[in-house]
This record gives sequence, C-alpha cells and structure tokens, in this order.
Amino acid sequence: MTSAHSTHGPECPGQRVPHLSLVVPAYNERAAIGRSLDGLQAYLDRQPYAYEILVSADGDDGTREYVRDRAREDPRLRVMGEPSRRGKGRGIREAVAVAEGCFIGFTDADDKTPIDDLDTLWPWFTQGYDVVIGSRGLAGSRVEVPQPIYRRLGSQCFGLVMHAIVGLPSIVDTQCGFKFFRGDVARELFSRQRIDGYMFDVEVLWLAERLGYRIKEAPVRWRDDGDSRLDLVAGNWRNALDLLRIRLAGTERRLTRVPVARSLDP
Repeated sequence: MTSAHSTHGPECPGQRVPHLSLVVPAYNERAAIGRSLDGLQAYLDRQPYAYEILVSADGDDGTREYVRDRAREDPRLRVMGEPSRRGKGRGIREAVAVAEGCFIGFTDADDKTPIDDLDTLWPWFTQGYDVVIGSRGLAGSRVEVPQPIYRRLGSQCFGLVMHAIVGLPSIVDTQCGFKFFRGDVARELFSRQRIDGYMFDVEVLWLAERLGYRIKEAPVRWRDDGDSRLDLVAGNWRNALDLLRIRLAGTERRLTRVPVARSLDP
C-alpha cells in the first residue's frame, strides 16, 4: 500500500459540502448495521471534512427502521430502501442519485474492508484519477480471512469468464465492495448504470472505461464474514446473463461523456 497518504482527502473544488457521501448497501443486516455505523462514524468523525452516510436498506428485518430512528438524532445519516429485495446495484444507484458529496463511495455493511483503508485511496485522486477501487488481488492486498476454497475457485472462474465476455483486462478485482468516485463522475456513471444485481460493479467500471475516466485499482485489506448471499446456481446464472447484457450494450449504446466542470459551486 502507498505510504503517502493523508486522512484529509483531496481538495474539493468549490468546497462543496459534504466532502464525502458514503453509501452503505444493506439487505437484512439488522444484526450488524449498528456496529457497522458505529465504526464508520468513529472513523469519519476524526476527519476534518464533512460527510453524510446513506444506508440503502432493502429487506424486512428492521434494518431500515433502525437506521431511520438513528437518523432522527443525526442529520448526517439518511436511509432508503424497500421491504422487497431489489438488488445491490439498484440500491446504490438510487443512493448516488441523491448523494450530495464532492466525492461518493460505497462500502459493504459487513465491514469486509476496514473504512480506514480509505486513507490509502485518497492520494490517487490528487494524482488525477476519477475512480479509485479497492482490490483483493494486488501485491499489497491483505486477505485476512479468506473465503472457503470453493468460493475462491469460483471467483477465479468468474474472473476468466468476465474478462472474456466484457473485457476490463487492466482490472484484477472488479467485485471488491470498496469503491470511490469523484462526485460528478459517480453521478454520471450511475445515471447510465442499469444492472440491479451483483454485476453492477462490472457495468460501472465498463462504463467508466468506455467514457475515458481514469481508474486506479489499489490494494486494501479484506476479510470474509462467511455470509454470502449469492446462490451458487441461480445467482451465477443471473450473473452470466447480466455480463452478456453489458457486452450487448457495448454494441447498442453510443457513449459520449457529458462535459462536467471541475469547479463546483458550494
């Protein structure tokens, strides 16, 4: 990991507030969400910049209601979602659409990557990158609790299939749930993004590459929590279909980047 880091983060053009919008997708995470928010806010409260946390919580186990009650006491928290399971991609897309930050990112509710690894991602924005993503597959990455062997083998097969269908040869790990964007870039990418399920990561990175945004993959820590929500048969079949949708979109969509001024009004 790079040692040239600062918790202050890169400068925000126009000093837009909040500096960071952090999206936390959650599906029936009532057992973990309180502890997760405690950890996120303990880190963010130590930073010199303003932030907001948007919890996109589908499900019916009380996660959304818990966050809503907590948000009544803390205006930096916002919550959305529905009782039905609509997909991680859709949840993040809807949160990005209302996020107000100069930078926008997302991290999983189960704390698979510690939030203080954000310190190692910030410097890449100061070097001109538009999208900075955490990776479990680089030399400096640390997988502290690995997945079971069958999941690791499945991930390797997925990578081969994904690269063959979609491309993205320069990206080792498309699926780590720790990704950050310049705010204007996130808003453009997610306004174009259509995949509701797990392959939304691939679609967003594919869109970013096609639109000419600079992407940096950076090593992070990661630990498996043993709580995968992916059905190995039906889930992977849906994922394969979504990869084909992304590939077909490449022949159907003509992508032109929307000009965005780098100087943002407060």
